[in-house]
Parts: sequence; C-alpha cells; structure tokens
Amino acid sequence: MPSPQIRIEPTEADVPNAAVVALRSRFAAVRAELELDAPYPADAVAEAERVAVEPTHLPTRDLTDLPFWTLDPASSMDLDQALHLQRDGDGHRIRYAIADVPAFVRPGGALDVATRSRAQTVYCPDERVPLHPAVLSEGAASLLPGQVRPAYVWDLRLDGDGAVTTVHVERAMVRSRDRQDYDTVQAQVDAGTNDERFLLLREIGERRLMQERARGGASLPIPEQQVRITGDGGFALEFRPPVPAEDWNAQISLATGMSAARLMLDAGIGLLRTMPPPSEGSLDWYRRQAKALGAPWRPGTAYGEFIRTLDRTDPHHLALLHAAAGLFRGAGYTPFDGVTPAAPTHAAVAAPYAHVTAPLRRLVDRFGLVLCADICAGQDPQEWVRSALPDLPQLMAEGGRAAAAAERACADATEAGVLMGLVGGTLNAVVLERAPKAVIVQLLDLPIVERARGAGRPGRPVSVRVDSADIAAGAVELSVVPAPAPTASG
Repeated sequence: MPSPQIRIEPTEADVPNAAVVALRSRFAAVRAELELDAPYPADAVAEAERVAVEPTHLPTRDLTDLPFWTLDPASSMDLDQALHLQRDGDGHRIRYAIADVPAFVRPGGALDVATRSRAQTVYCPDERVPLHPAVLSEGAASLLPGQVRPAYVWDLRLDGDGAVTTVHVERAMVRSRDRQDYDTVQAQVDAGTNDERFLLLREIGERRLMQERARGGASLPIPEQQVRITGDGGFALEFRPPVPAEDWNAQISLATGMSAARLMLDAGIGLLRTMPPPSEGSLDWYRRQAKALGAPWRPGTAYGEFIRTLDRTDPHHLALLHAAAGLFRGAGYTPFDGVTPAAPTHAAVAAPYAHVTAPLRRLVDRFGLVLCADICAGQDPQEWVRSALPDLPQLMAEGGRAAAAAERACADATEAGVLMGLVGGTLNAVVLERAPKAVIVQLLDLPIVERARGAGRPGRPVSVRVDSADIAAGAVELSVVPAPAPTASG
C-alpha cells in the first residue's frame, strides 16, 4: 500500500516565506537525525555508472515492437512499470513490463550491499533519498519513453469478469513509446477520449475493482497531503484527492502482485507481503473519527464497503482516507521455503500478495522478480535469491522504520507550520479518545489529529486553543477550552 506524501506548493522560490524556509530546514534536519543524508557510497556509485553503460546480462527476447506506455505522477523519473493492454475475447490481456533492476545489480557487489542497507526509497516533502543511484533509477534502468530497456514482462490474461486466468513472466527488451500522468489521463477519460489505451485501463481497472469488492478487499486511495501557501503568507493544509485513473493503475499492480504470490505458493518458495486484519481497538478508533467528521460508519458495513462510500471531493472524507492507513498495522514480509505460511494473506488485499512491481524503489521486488521468472521457466531458484529470503524481512523492516519516522517527523513539522499562525486562537474539534491528563482530538477544519491537554468524552465536540507551534521541534501544544459554567436561573 502506498504511503501518504506531503507536497509544498508553491516553493519559496515562488513565494518568499520564512516558515517555508524553516520547514525545509526541518526536513533536512530530519534526514540528518535519521542518518538518511549520507552520500551514496562511492564504490556503489562507481559500479552503477559502469553497469549503466554495460549491464551485466541482457535478455535475448525482443518485445520492442509492442507499444508500451507508462503512467505515473507527472514529476516522476524512476519509472518502474510500463503497460500494454489489449482485448482478449470477452476479457483482456495485460503485458506489464517491470524495470529489470537485476540486470544492473550484481549479487554481492557494492551496489547490492548499498541497496540492502537502504531497503527502500524514502520520500520527504522536499526531496527523496533514493534506493539506487540516479544514474540507474532515473536513467539506465528507468522505463523512460523512447529508450530500449531490459524488463521483466508479466503476461496476464483476464476473463470477462476481470479474474486472472493465466500468468507468465519472463525477461525481454522493451521500449516505452509514451509517458502519461494520472491527471492528464483522467482528464482525457472524463472528456470522452477515444484513446483505446485509456479506455482499456478504465475497463480493466473497474473489473478488477469489482473482483476486489467480491473477495472483501479494500483499496486504500491515500490522498497526498499538500501545504498551500496562502495570499497572506500563511499556510493551508489540504489533501489532494487521488483520481480514479490511479485506482485503475493500482489494480493492475495488485493483480500482478497477487499473481506473483500464487506462483510462489504453488512452487513452495517465496516472500509474501502479509498483514493481519485490523484490531477491534483500531476499528473503534476509526469509527469515532468517521463520526466526528460527519461520515458515520454504519454497523454491519464492511471496512472496504465503507471506504468506497467516501467522497474524495469532501475534505473531511479525504481526511478519513488519510487516517485509514492507521487501521492496518503489523504488515510485514513472510518468507517460506518448502512449508507454506500458516497466514499467507494480506488483509487489505484479502488475498496472498507479493511485492514485485517497484524494484527501483523497493529492495524486495528485485528478488521476487527473479524468483517468479525462474518458477515460470521451470528452473530451480537461484541460490543468491534463496539464501536472501530469510534476511529480507528484517532489512525491509529497518528501512520501513526509517521511512515511517521521516514521514511522521515531516508531517509533525508541517502541522506545526500550519498551526503556527493560529497560536492563541481556538479551533473546533471532536474528542477521539482519552489519554493521561489529555485527550486525542480530531480538528474539524484541518486534517490534523493531535493531543490536547484537558478532559473530554470520546465523541463529544470541544474547542481547543493552540498554545504553541514549533516547526524546528515538530511540536504543537493544544489545550481544551473549558465550557462556560451554566448560569443559575431565576
């Protein structure tokens, strides 16, 4: 599942703003505190520069005649996936090309060591800390338009209901013909485009969404948290709603990950992305947030069904989509070799699932791709992959903790920046739960959940005063404003 991202718009180059400068300084400090600002190891960069010119081994199959295209955020350069979609009787055929990172990373080499240490790309509001050097992630390994690239090409056939009927993956040379971004594709679909690529994307995506609904899954379209500089030099914290084209694209990635998991389970070896169902405590918390934000979760309604009722154009509903990420905790990687895991399912996907579609940004995908291609070729798993399986969960957990810590610290600083101009003022909120000498409140006019000194009953509206906001510390202090005492009558 994707992580929420924060974006500042416009930059201080567009609007001179001391608070924005302070925010960027804090973001840099967060990276330093988490030791994410270290330069990429020189020997790994040197190796990347060499293999960018001469990859270690290229596939012999040539699929450059297929007009693949990419769909990503407009600013992305690390393009992991490219699509080729077509009709296949009543169903569809998906060719999904994934960047062939293994062609550039020698097992045991300096680049391999560096990527195992980093585990994943870390996204901060102002910049990212990449898993691979840019010469690969934004260059030789990226599926950029007009460039011949090695790829792992997944070939999925879907029936008329969108169910996957056959799966195969093998390496091939490909060439993307075009790059598109989500907003542009959505705008064209909404305008009634005749571009068959986009119509097929919608058709496949909608059928896969129906499949997800039938199995009890729940896509989590996490909105991007955006800090907008207002005309008076202050901040507005908003959420950018994801457009349906992002869901359609995500469904193809999910179908591929589920297919990879099935290959691994059938072969008796692999690494699954697993997650337990949400706890009753987290569900109760989320129900209180939903009620506080005017979207009560009716009893008997499944989590996925409730998520599907939320209106992405409603700021309160967007806040709920953002908060829903906290429902599912305990996600991890489950390796197996010979013995099928007792709990192989990812609760949000509602099926076994594996990460194989983002190797430029996530370490584990490199190993999953090689393993699935070996399985499809009827070959024994390569020893460097098999021997790494037990270690990958810990490597990914460590990288995930660093990414989560950076994300949380940057979000805290951002919220402090937004509230800085409101110090001394009061805001409307709803109490979510009690804490020692404090309560946890959901602000009603800002997508912020915070601790506030004072008392209150869960579910009750309160007024809170902003006592302080410190960007450098990433901290805010709120307190509940006591309700006025009732006056005596008569």
